[in-house]
Amino acid sequence: MTAAAPAQGPGRALLLAAFVALLFLGTGIFQSWTLALLIVNMALVSSIMALGVNIQWGYAGLFSVGTMGFVALGGVSVVLISSAPAPGGWAAGGPGILLGLCMGAATIAAAVMAAAKLPKGRVRGLAVAAILIAGFLIFRAIFDPAVQAVEANNPSVHGNLGGLGLPVLLAWPVGGLLAAAAAWAIGKTALGLRSDYLAIATLGIAEIILAVLKNEDWLARGVKNVISLPRPVPYEVDLQRSQAFLDWANSFGFDPITASSIVVRLMYTGLFAIVLLLLIWLSQAALHSPWGRMMRAIRDNEVSAEAMGKDVTRRHLQVFILGSAVIGIAGAMMTTLDGQLTPGSYSPLRFTFLIWVMVIVGGSGNNWGSVLGGFLIWWLWVMVEPIGNWLMTVVTSGMAEGWLKGHLINSAAHMRLLTMGLILLLVLRFAPKGLLPER
Repeated sequence: MTAAAPAQGPGRALLLAAFVALLFLGTGIFQSWTLALLIVNMALVSSIMALGVNIQWGYAGLFSVGTMGFVALGGVSVVLISSAPAPGGWAAGGPGILLGLCMGAATIAAAVMAAAKLPKGRVRGLAVAAILIAGFLIFRAIFDPAVQAVEANNPSVHGNLGGLGLPVLLAWPVGGLLAAAAAWAIGKTALGLRSDYLAIATLGIAEIILAVLKNEDWLARGVKNVISLPRPVPYEVDLQRSQAFLDWANSFGFDPITASSIVVRLMYTGLFAIVLLLLIWLSQAALHSPWGRMMRAIRDNEVSAEAMGKDVTRRHLQVFILGSAVIGIAGAMMTTLDGQLTPGSYSPLRFTFLIWVMVIVGGSGNNWGSVLGGFLIWWLWVMVEPIGNWLMTVVTSGMAEGWLKGHLINSAAHMRLLTMGLILLLVLRFAPKGLLPER
Protein backbone atom coordinates (compact mmCIF):
# COMPACT_ATOMS: atom_id res chain seq x y z
CA MET A 1 0.00 0.00 0.00
CA THR A 2 2.73 2.47 0.98
CA ALA A 3 4.86 1.74 -2.10
CA ALA A 4 1.93 2.19 -4.49
CA ALA A 5 0.82 5.55 -3.09
CA PRO A 6 3.47 7.70 -4.82
CA ALA A 7 2.62 6.22 -8.21
CA GLN A 8 -1.05 6.89 -7.68
CA GLY A 9 -0.56 10.65 -7.33
CA PRO A 10 1.27 11.25 -10.65
CA GLY A 11 -1.09 8.84 -12.42
CA ARG A 12 -4.12 10.73 -11.20
CA ALA A 13 -2.55 14.05 -12.18
CA LEU A 14 -1.75 12.77 -15.68
CA LEU A 15 -5.29 11.45 -16.16
CA LEU A 16 -6.82 14.75 -15.09
CA ALA A 17 -4.40 16.71 -17.28
CA ALA A 18 -5.25 14.46 -20.24
CA PHE A 19 -8.97 14.98 -19.63
CA VAL A 20 -8.58 18.78 -19.59
CA ALA A 21 -6.41 18.63 -22.72
CA LEU A 22 -9.16 16.65 -24.48
CA LEU A 23 -11.64 19.41 -23.63
CA PHE A 24 -9.48 21.97 -25.40
CA LEU A 25 -8.74 19.65 -28.33
CA GLY A 26 -12.46 18.96 -28.71
CA THR A 27 -13.13 22.70 -28.78
CA GLY A 28 -10.61 23.12 -31.60
CA ILE A 29 -11.88 20.15 -33.59
CA PHE A 30 -15.63 20.71 -33.25
CA GLN A 31 -15.72 24.51 -33.10
CA SER A 32 -12.58 26.42 -34.12
CA TRP A 33 -8.89 26.46 -33.28
CA THR A 34 -9.04 30.24 -32.96
CA LEU A 35 -11.56 29.90 -30.12
CA ALA A 36 -9.62 27.03 -28.53
CA LEU A 37 -6.37 29.04 -28.48
CA LEU A 38 -8.16 32.10 -27.09
CA ILE A 39 -9.48 29.96 -24.23
CA VAL A 40 -6.01 28.48 -23.71
CA ASN A 41 -4.42 31.92 -23.44
CA MET A 42 -6.94 33.16 -20.89
CA ALA A 43 -6.62 29.86 -19.03
CA LEU A 44 -2.85 30.41 -18.79
CA VAL A 45 -3.41 33.89 -17.36
CA SER A 46 -6.09 32.62 -14.97
CA SER A 47 -3.76 29.83 -13.83
CA ILE A 48 -1.12 32.40 -12.91
CA MET A 49 -3.74 34.33 -10.91
CA ALA A 50 -4.72 31.09 -9.18
CA LEU A 51 -1.06 30.40 -8.46
CA GLY A 52 -0.77 33.78 -6.73
CA VAL A 53 -3.84 33.09 -4.58
CA ASN A 54 -2.48 29.62 -3.80
CA ILE A 55 0.77 31.16 -2.55
CA GLN A 56 -1.21 33.27 -0.10
CA TRP A 57 -3.79 30.69 0.96
CA GLY A 58 -2.12 27.34 0.31
CA TYR A 59 1.25 28.33 1.78
CA ALA A 60 0.22 30.56 4.67
CA GLY A 61 -3.56 30.34 5.08
CA LEU A 62 -4.16 34.03 4.30
CA PHE A 63 -7.78 34.50 3.28
CA SER A 64 -7.46 37.51 0.96
CA VAL A 65 -10.25 38.42 -1.43
CA GLY A 66 -8.56 41.46 -2.92
CA THR A 67 -7.46 39.65 -6.07
CA MET A 68 -9.39 42.03 -8.31
CA GLY A 69 -7.42 45.03 -7.05
CA PHE A 70 -4.03 43.47 -7.77
CA VAL A 71 -5.18 42.37 -11.24
CA ALA A 72 -6.27 45.95 -11.96
CA LEU A 73 -2.92 47.33 -10.77
CA GLY A 74 -1.17 44.96 -13.17
CA GLY A 75 -3.35 46.29 -15.97
CA VAL A 76 -2.52 49.89 -15.08
CA SER A 77 1.20 49.11 -15.35
CA VAL A 78 0.76 48.33 -19.06
CA VAL A 79 -0.73 51.79 -19.63
CA LEU A 80 1.93 53.57 -17.56
CA ILE A 81 4.88 51.71 -19.09
CA SER A 82 4.05 50.87 -22.68
CA SER A 83 1.44 53.33 -23.95
CA ALA A 84 2.65 56.40 -25.82
CA PRO A 85 2.92 59.68 -23.90
CA ALA A 86 -0.10 61.92 -24.33
CA PRO A 87 0.96 65.02 -26.32
CA GLY A 88 0.74 68.02 -24.01
CA GLY A 89 -0.22 65.94 -20.98
CA TRP A 90 3.04 66.23 -19.09
CA ALA A 91 3.46 69.87 -20.01
CA ALA A 92 -0.06 70.66 -18.79
CA GLY A 93 0.29 69.32 -15.27
CA GLY A 94 2.71 66.41 -15.00
CA PRO A 95 5.21 68.13 -12.65
CA GLY A 96 2.35 69.35 -10.43
CA ILE A 97 0.90 65.85 -10.11
CA LEU A 98 4.30 64.40 -9.20
CA LEU A 99 4.93 67.19 -6.69
CA GLY A 100 1.50 66.69 -5.16
CA LEU A 101 2.01 62.93 -4.80
CA CYS A 102 5.43 63.52 -3.21
CA MET A 103 3.82 66.02 -0.83
CA GLY A 104 1.19 63.46 0.14
CA ALA A 105 3.83 60.80 0.81
CA ALA A 106 5.91 63.30 2.82
CA THR A 107 2.86 64.20 4.92
CA ILE A 108 2.23 60.57 5.81
CA ALA A 109 5.91 60.02 6.61
CA ALA A 110 6.01 63.12 8.83
CA ALA A 111 2.89 62.00 10.69
CA VAL A 112 4.36 58.55 11.29
CA MET A 113 7.63 60.04 12.55
CA ALA A 114 5.79 62.41 14.88
CA ALA A 115 3.74 59.56 16.28
CA ALA A 116 6.92 57.55 16.89
CA LYS A 117 9.05 60.35 18.40
CA LEU A 118 6.60 62.28 20.59
CA PRO A 119 5.48 60.88 23.94
CA LYS A 120 1.94 59.60 24.30
CA GLY A 121 -0.63 62.17 25.17
CA ARG A 122 -2.65 65.09 23.89
CA VAL A 123 0.39 66.85 22.43
CA ARG A 124 1.20 63.93 20.16
CA GLY A 125 -2.39 63.63 18.99
CA LEU A 126 -2.64 67.32 18.22
CA ALA A 127 0.73 67.34 16.44
CA VAL A 128 -0.15 64.36 14.22
CA ALA A 129 -3.57 65.86 13.42
CA ALA A 130 -2.01 69.24 12.57
CA ILE A 131 0.55 67.60 10.26
CA LEU A 132 -2.13 65.57 8.46
CA ILE A 133 -4.53 68.49 8.03
CA ALA A 134 -1.85 70.94 6.87
CA GLY A 135 -0.30 68.36 4.55
CA PHE A 136 -3.68 67.46 3.09
CA LEU A 137 -4.51 71.10 2.33
CA ILE A 138 -1.12 71.69 0.69
CA PHE A 139 -1.46 68.43 -1.26
CA ARG A 140 -4.86 69.41 -2.66
CA ALA A 141 -3.65 72.93 -3.48
CA ILE A 142 -0.85 71.48 -5.63
CA PHE A 143 -2.52 68.32 -6.94
CA ASP A 144 -6.01 69.48 -7.96
CA PRO A 145 -5.03 72.24 -10.43
CA ALA A 146 -2.50 69.93 -12.08
CA VAL A 147 -5.10 67.17 -12.47
CA GLN A 148 -7.64 69.58 -13.96
CA ALA A 149 -5.07 70.81 -16.47
CA VAL A 150 -4.14 67.28 -17.56
CA GLU A 151 -7.76 66.10 -17.85
CA ALA A 152 -8.63 69.19 -19.93
CA ASN A 153 -5.89 68.34 -22.45
CA ASN A 154 -7.78 66.99 -25.49
CA PRO A 155 -10.07 64.79 -23.34
CA SER A 156 -11.77 63.12 -26.33
CA VAL A 157 -8.47 61.46 -27.24
CA HIS A 158 -6.16 61.80 -24.25
CA GLY A 159 -7.03 63.60 -21.01
CA ASN A 160 -4.30 61.67 -19.19
CA LEU A 161 -0.54 61.67 -18.80
CA GLY A 162 -0.02 58.63 -21.04
CA GLY A 163 2.83 56.18 -20.66
CA LEU A 164 6.56 55.95 -21.20
CA GLY A 165 6.41 54.21 -24.57
CA LEU A 166 8.66 51.33 -23.40
CA PRO A 167 8.37 47.69 -24.59
CA VAL A 168 5.21 46.08 -23.28
CA LEU A 169 7.02 43.02 -21.92
CA LEU A 170 8.71 45.35 -19.43
CA ALA A 171 5.27 46.20 -18.05
CA TRP A 172 4.74 42.62 -16.83
CA PRO A 173 7.38 42.65 -14.05
CA VAL A 174 6.46 46.27 -13.33
CA GLY A 175 2.88 45.13 -12.80
CA GLY A 176 4.16 42.64 -10.26
CA LEU A 177 6.19 45.34 -8.51
CA LEU A 178 3.22 47.72 -8.42
CA ALA A 179 0.98 45.03 -6.93
CA ALA A 180 3.72 44.09 -4.45
CA ALA A 181 4.05 47.72 -3.31
CA ALA A 182 0.29 47.94 -2.77
CA ALA A 183 0.36 44.60 -0.93
CA TRP A 184 3.08 45.91 1.39
CA ALA A 185 0.98 48.96 2.26
CA ILE A 186 -2.13 46.81 2.75
CA GLY A 187 -0.29 44.12 4.68
CA LYS A 188 1.28 46.56 7.13
CA THR A 189 -2.21 47.56 8.27
CA ALA A 190 -4.45 44.56 7.60
CA LEU A 191 -2.39 41.43 8.30
CA GLY A 192 -2.83 41.83 12.04
CA LEU A 193 -6.56 41.29 11.61
CA ARG A 194 -8.37 37.99 12.11
CA SER A 195 -8.93 35.97 8.94
CA ASP A 196 -12.54 37.05 8.38
CA TYR A 197 -11.70 40.71 8.99
CA LEU A 198 -8.71 40.38 6.65
CA ALA A 199 -11.05 39.18 3.90
CA ILE A 200 -13.38 42.15 4.41
CA ALA A 201 -10.45 44.59 4.49
CA THR A 202 -8.83 43.28 1.30
CA LEU A 203 -12.16 43.25 -0.54
CA GLY A 204 -12.79 46.85 0.48
CA ILE A 205 -9.29 47.95 -0.55
CA ALA A 206 -9.71 46.24 -3.93
CA GLU A 207 -12.90 48.25 -4.48
CA ILE A 208 -11.03 51.43 -3.50
CA ILE A 209 -8.32 50.67 -6.08
CA LEU A 210 -10.96 50.13 -8.75
CA ALA A 211 -12.79 53.33 -7.77
CA VAL A 212 -9.54 55.29 -8.17
CA LEU A 213 -8.98 53.82 -11.63
CA LYS A 214 -12.52 54.71 -12.69
CA ASN A 215 -12.48 58.28 -11.40
CA GLU A 216 -8.90 59.52 -11.82
CA ASP A 217 -8.92 60.21 -15.56
CA TRP A 218 -5.39 61.66 -15.51
CA LEU A 219 -4.02 58.22 -14.64
CA ALA A 220 -5.59 55.90 -17.24
CA ARG A 221 -8.57 57.81 -18.71
CA GLY A 222 -10.99 56.31 -16.17
CA VAL A 223 -14.07 54.69 -17.68
CA LYS A 224 -13.22 56.15 -21.11
CA ASN A 225 -10.71 53.26 -21.36
CA VAL A 226 -7.29 53.07 -22.99
CA ILE A 227 -7.30 51.21 -26.30
CA SER A 228 -4.73 50.15 -28.92
CA LEU A 229 -2.07 49.28 -26.36
CA PRO A 230 1.22 47.92 -27.77
CA ARG A 231 1.50 44.18 -28.24
CA PRO A 232 4.53 41.87 -27.97
CA VAL A 233 3.40 40.01 -31.10
CA PRO A 234 2.38 41.29 -34.56
CA TYR A 235 -1.16 42.37 -35.35
CA GLU A 236 -3.09 39.98 -37.56
CA VAL A 237 -3.55 42.65 -40.22
CA ASP A 238 0.22 43.17 -40.39
CA LEU A 239 0.73 39.46 -41.09
CA GLN A 240 -1.96 39.56 -43.74
CA ARG A 241 -0.08 42.37 -45.49
CA SER A 242 3.19 40.42 -45.44
CA GLN A 243 3.86 38.69 -48.75
CA ALA A 244 6.11 36.13 -47.06
CA PHE A 245 3.30 35.15 -44.68
CA LEU A 246 0.78 34.98 -47.52
CA ASP A 247 3.10 32.71 -49.49
CA TRP A 248 3.60 30.48 -46.44
CA ALA A 249 -0.16 30.25 -45.79
CA ASN A 250 -0.92 29.49 -49.44
CA SER A 251 1.78 26.82 -49.57
CA PHE A 252 -0.11 24.86 -46.88
CA GLY A 253 -3.55 25.72 -48.24
CA PHE A 254 -4.48 27.89 -45.23
CA ASP A 255 -6.85 30.82 -45.31
CA PRO A 256 -4.60 33.87 -44.56
CA ILE A 257 -7.12 35.47 -42.19
CA THR A 258 -7.62 32.33 -40.11
CA ALA A 259 -3.92 31.46 -40.25
CA SER A 260 -2.87 34.92 -39.03
CA SER A 261 -5.28 34.69 -36.08
CA ILE A 262 -3.99 31.25 -35.12
CA VAL A 263 -0.33 32.26 -35.45
CA VAL A 264 -0.79 35.35 -33.25
CA ARG A 265 -2.61 33.33 -30.59
CA LEU A 266 0.12 30.67 -30.67
CA MET A 267 2.71 33.40 -30.08
CA TYR A 268 0.78 34.56 -27.04
CA THR A 269 0.48 30.95 -25.87
CA GLY A 270 4.26 30.54 -26.06
CA LEU A 271 4.92 33.74 -24.10
CA PHE A 272 2.34 32.97 -21.43
CA ALA A 273 3.51 29.36 -21.09
CA ILE A 274 7.09 30.51 -20.50
CA VAL A 275 5.96 32.86 -17.72
CA LEU A 276 3.76 30.18 -16.14
CA LEU A 277 6.50 27.55 -16.20
CA LEU A 278 9.02 30.00 -14.73
CA LEU A 279 6.63 30.92 -11.91
CA ILE A 280 5.80 27.25 -11.29
CA TRP A 281 9.51 26.42 -11.05
CA LEU A 282 10.12 29.26 -8.60
CA SER A 283 7.01 28.39 -6.58
CA GLN A 284 7.94 24.72 -6.34
CA ALA A 285 11.49 25.61 -5.28
CA ALA A 286 10.13 27.92 -2.59
CA LEU A 287 7.54 25.39 -1.42
CA HIS A 288 10.11 22.63 -0.89
CA SER A 289 12.72 24.91 0.67
CA PRO A 290 13.13 25.45 4.44
CA TRP A 291 11.18 28.69 3.95
CA GLY A 292 8.27 26.79 2.43
CA ARG A 293 8.24 24.23 5.23
CA MET A 294 8.28 27.07 7.76
CA MET A 295 5.33 28.75 6.03
CA ARG A 296 3.28 25.56 6.12
CA ALA A 297 4.14 25.13 9.80
CA ILE A 298 2.88 28.66 10.47
CA ARG A 299 -0.25 27.92 8.44
CA ASP A 300 -1.01 24.75 10.40
CA ASN A 301 -0.34 26.18 13.87
CA GLU A 302 0.57 29.82 14.32
CA VAL A 303 0.85 29.55 18.10
CA SER A 304 3.39 26.72 17.97
CA ALA A 305 5.39 28.44 15.23
CA GLU A 306 5.49 31.68 17.24
CA ALA A 307 6.57 29.73 20.31
CA MET A 308 9.50 28.39 18.25
CA GLY A 309 10.67 31.96 17.61
CA LYS A 310 9.15 32.56 14.17
CA ASP A 311 7.97 36.08 13.34
CA VAL A 312 4.51 35.13 12.08
CA THR A 313 3.41 38.63 11.07
CA ARG A 314 6.58 39.26 9.08
CA ARG A 315 6.29 35.92 7.25
CA HIS A 316 2.64 36.59 6.48
CA LEU A 317 3.65 39.92 4.98
CA GLN A 318 6.29 38.21 2.84
CA VAL A 319 3.95 35.64 1.38
CA PHE A 320 1.17 38.21 0.92
CA ILE A 321 3.52 40.39 -1.13
CA LEU A 322 4.78 37.44 -3.20
CA GLY A 323 1.29 36.20 -4.04
CA SER A 324 0.11 39.69 -4.91
CA ALA A 325 3.11 40.22 -7.20
CA VAL A 326 2.24 37.06 -9.13
CA ILE A 327 -1.36 38.25 -9.49
CA GLY A 328 -0.12 41.65 -10.70
CA ILE A 329 2.00 39.99 -13.39
CA ALA A 330 -1.07 38.07 -14.55
CA GLY A 331 -3.11 41.28 -14.64
CA ALA A 332 -0.52 42.92 -16.89
CA MET A 333 -0.50 39.87 -19.16
CA MET A 334 -4.29 39.92 -19.45
CA THR A 335 -4.36 43.61 -20.39
CA THR A 336 -1.65 42.95 -22.98
CA LEU A 337 -3.73 40.13 -24.46
CA ASP A 338 -6.85 42.33 -24.57
CA GLY A 339 -4.91 45.27 -26.03
CA GLN A 340 -6.92 47.68 -23.87
CA LEU A 341 -7.56 48.68 -20.27
CA THR A 342 -11.25 48.76 -19.33
CA PRO A 343 -11.67 49.45 -15.58
CA GLY A 344 -15.42 48.84 -15.84
CA SER A 345 -14.82 45.18 -16.73
CA TYR A 346 -13.13 44.31 -13.43
CA SER A 347 -15.59 42.54 -11.15
CA PRO A 348 -15.21 40.46 -7.95
CA LEU A 349 -17.13 37.59 -9.58
CA ARG A 350 -14.58 37.15 -12.37
CA PHE A 351 -11.36 38.20 -10.68
CA THR A 352 -11.89 37.02 -7.10
CA PHE A 353 -14.61 34.39 -6.77
CA LEU A 354 -13.72 32.49 -9.95
CA ILE A 355 -10.00 32.46 -9.08
CA TRP A 356 -10.80 31.06 -5.64
CA VAL A 357 -12.93 28.35 -7.26
CA MET A 358 -9.90 27.41 -9.40
CA VAL A 359 -7.70 27.08 -6.32
CA ILE A 360 -10.25 25.09 -4.31
CA VAL A 361 -11.15 22.74 -7.16
CA GLY A 362 -7.54 22.20 -8.20
CA GLY A 363 -6.26 21.69 -4.67
CA SER A 364 -5.03 24.41 -2.32
CA GLY A 365 -1.37 24.07 -1.38
CA ASN A 366 -0.58 22.30 -4.66
CA ASN A 367 0.85 24.57 -7.37
CA TRP A 368 0.05 22.13 -10.16
CA GLY A 369 -3.45 21.77 -8.76
CA SER A 370 -3.95 25.52 -9.15
CA VAL A 371 -2.87 25.28 -12.78
CA LEU A 372 -5.23 22.34 -13.40
CA GLY A 373 -8.07 24.22 -11.72
CA GLY A 374 -7.31 27.31 -13.79
CA PHE A 375 -7.58 25.44 -17.08
CA LEU A 376 -10.62 23.36 -16.12
CA ILE A 377 -12.68 26.12 -14.55
CA TRP A 378 -11.92 28.66 -17.27
CA TRP A 379 -12.93 26.20 -20.01
CA LEU A 380 -16.19 25.58 -18.18
CA TRP A 381 -16.74 29.30 -17.60
CA VAL A 382 -16.50 29.97 -21.33
CA MET A 383 -18.16 26.88 -22.74
CA VAL A 384 -20.99 26.11 -20.31
CA GLU A 385 -23.23 28.90 -21.61
CA PRO A 386 -23.23 27.82 -25.29
CA ILE A 387 -23.54 24.19 -24.21
CA GLY A 388 -26.48 25.21 -22.02
CA ASN A 389 -28.13 26.99 -24.95
CA TRP A 390 -27.78 23.88 -27.08
CA LEU A 391 -29.08 21.65 -24.28
CA MET A 392 -32.11 23.83 -23.65
CA THR A 393 -32.85 23.98 -27.38
CA VAL A 394 -32.81 20.15 -27.53
CA VAL A 395 -34.91 19.77 -24.36
CA THR A 396 -37.56 22.25 -25.55
CA SER A 397 -37.60 21.15 -29.19
CA GLY A 398 -40.81 19.17 -28.70
CA MET A 399 -42.58 21.80 -26.61
CA ALA A 400 -45.24 24.12 -27.94
CA GLU A 401 -44.35 27.77 -28.35
CA GLY A 402 -45.21 29.71 -25.24
CA TRP A 403 -44.02 31.26 -22.01
CA LEU A 404 -42.48 28.11 -20.55
CA LYS A 405 -40.37 27.31 -23.61
CA GLY A 406 -39.12 30.87 -23.89
CA HIS A 407 -38.34 30.98 -20.16
CA LEU A 408 -36.32 27.75 -20.29
CA ILE A 409 -34.29 28.92 -23.30
CA ASN A 410 -33.60 32.30 -21.70
CA SER A 411 -32.56 30.57 -18.46
CA ALA A 412 -29.62 28.97 -20.25
CA ALA A 413 -27.63 32.14 -19.58
CA HIS A 414 -27.63 31.20 -15.87
CA MET A 415 -26.06 27.78 -16.53
CA ARG A 416 -22.61 29.30 -16.03
CA LEU A 417 -23.18 30.30 -12.40
CA LEU A 418 -25.20 27.15 -11.67
CA THR A 419 -22.37 24.97 -12.99
CA MET A 420 -19.71 26.78 -10.94
CA GLY A 421 -21.74 26.36 -7.77
CA LEU A 422 -22.49 22.71 -8.50
CA ILE A 423 -18.84 21.88 -9.22
CA LEU A 424 -17.73 23.64 -6.06
CA LEU A 425 -20.26 21.73 -3.96
CA LEU A 426 -19.32 18.37 -5.50
CA VAL A 427 -15.61 18.95 -4.97
CA LEU A 428 -16.10 20.07 -1.38
CA ARG A 429 -18.25 16.99 -0.74
CA PHE A 430 -16.25 14.25 -2.45
CA ALA A 431 -12.73 15.76 -2.71
CA PRO A 432 -12.47 18.45 -0.01
CA LYS A 433 -8.72 18.80 -0.60
CA GLY A 434 -9.19 19.32 -4.32
CA LEU A 435 -8.56 17.25 -7.42
CA LEU A 436 -4.81 17.31 -6.75
CA PRO A 437 -4.41 17.45 -2.97
CA GLU A 438 -1.33 18.86 -1.29
CA ARG A 439 1.30 16.23 -0.62
